[in-house]
Amino acid sequence: MSFWAQNKYVLLFSSLYIALSGYLIWNDQAVLSLASIGLIAVFAALYYTEEVFLMLGLLVPLSVNIEEWTDGFGLFLPTEPLLFGFLILIFYQQTRKPFIPTHVWKHPIVLSLALYLAWLFISAIASTHVTVSFKFLLARLWFIVPMILMGSVVFAKPKNIRTFIWLFISGMAIAGLFTVINHMQYNFGEKESHWVMWPFFKDHTIYGAIVAIAFVLSVGLYLSKKYNPLTQAALLTIIVVIGIALYFSYTRAAWLSVFAAAVIGVIIRLKIPFSYLLGTTLFLGTILFFGWDQLQMELARNKSEHTTENFGERLQSATNVTTDASNLERLTRWDCAWQMFMQEPVFGFGPGTYAMEYARFQHPDNLTIISTNFGDGGNAHSEYLGPLSETGFPGLITVLILVSVLFYKGIKLYIAWPSEDQEYKTLIFYMVLALSTYFIHGFLNNYLDTDKAAVPIWGMAAMFIALENRLKREKVQNS
Repeated sequence: MSFWAQNKYVLLFSSLYIALSGYLIWNDQAVLSLASIGLIAVFAALYYTEEVFLMLGLLVPLSVNIEEWTDGFGLFLPTEPLLFGFLILIFYQQTRKPFIPTHVWKHPIVLSLALYLAWLFISAIASTHVTVSFKFLLARLWFIVPMILMGSVVFAKPKNIRTFIWLFISGMAIAGLFTVINHMQYNFGEKESHWVMWPFFKDHTIYGAIVAIAFVLSVGLYLSKKYNPLTQAALLTIIVVIGIALYFSYTRAAWLSVFAAAVIGVIIRLKIPFSYLLGTTLFLGTILFFGWDQLQMELARNKSEHTTENFGERLQSATNVTTDASNLERLTRWDCAWQMFMQEPVFGFGPGTYAMEYARFQHPDNLTIISTNFGDGGNAHSEYLGPLSETGFPGLITVLILVSVLFYKGIKLYIAWPSEDQEYKTLIFYMVLALSTYFIHGFLNNYLDTDKAAVPIWGMAAMFIALENRLKREKVQNS
């Protein structure tokens, strides 16, 4: 019996949840939506735990933040209540009858995550805003723990990996189609591209980042095996829809991250030794160091603006650090993050506190037309400088260790996976590339504090853990 036939009631409950929540939220009844329809999700999660966990893949691209209807109370429905419920369920089940396999606790990805979370806890104690930091830590826990621990168990069944990816790219295709149709009404204008994805996404930057992940995964799913004509046509339609959504997101970082991921893919396929890559990096770094003055002169000549709808000019604007307000504001945020780190190098100002502290570190000469004197413009626009300012140098080290371990285990798993099983070898390869798009994008933006990025990223990490254990078991059985 197929997944869809086995779980028709869960799919029905999920469809009702999405439809009724959307209707109530659209009519300014977000709280009623949470109170009434949430019972459906609770019932499904308790009696169909594995199936509801997989449905997170579909629900994440379609989740809605109720912040604008609740006077600043931010919560993504229906995903965050489900993730928090899974967190409670895991602790309850683990203390009552342990179900997380021992190999999961010992896995390097889990250990590096534990190190990261441990330092978040320590820096939260030393925070300038303790309450804010512990709320931030709690949110991190319900994003990471369910996806990693429960994910490692659910994805032990290989078919669940394909199901989750299918659901995720399908949800993203629905959100992308909605956005493209909405955008079409404004003749695909650049200004409108910043908000036409609402209410599913806050703005075009996070939208572009998640679309890039979904695009790479959809291509990987298509190339992983041969399908019947109907399934093949459906996958091709999803790829085209997501590809169009990526283009009209007008997100430079997303476009560049996909190109960079393609380069990384070539490097992995050609098995270029790390020593060669390190040597090339050092060589280019030396050239950059001695040619910095000339480079600055060239950059100063670049007047391309990110507000253009032309693909080539928009990409060129990524290096405009003279007149492009978006680039200049990002540099200002990075400078503030660095200044915050210099003042609090060990513990930082506390997890989640950047937006509350960076205003006083803005230099008047660096302010742009989109800067705010009160510093209420958001975060540090970096998955690396943000932790540096909020959790100090040790915090940045834990992030770098985590990212390094994630890619090391993913690439090593791809290389070790048997060539006879091209289906999952291909999926592993494209999961590594999908992660590459995000962590390359992470130099310019940070979204792991949202369900949109956290669920697919940590979900793929859990897939690596499950697949590595499967590979080890098969080697033992064949020895």
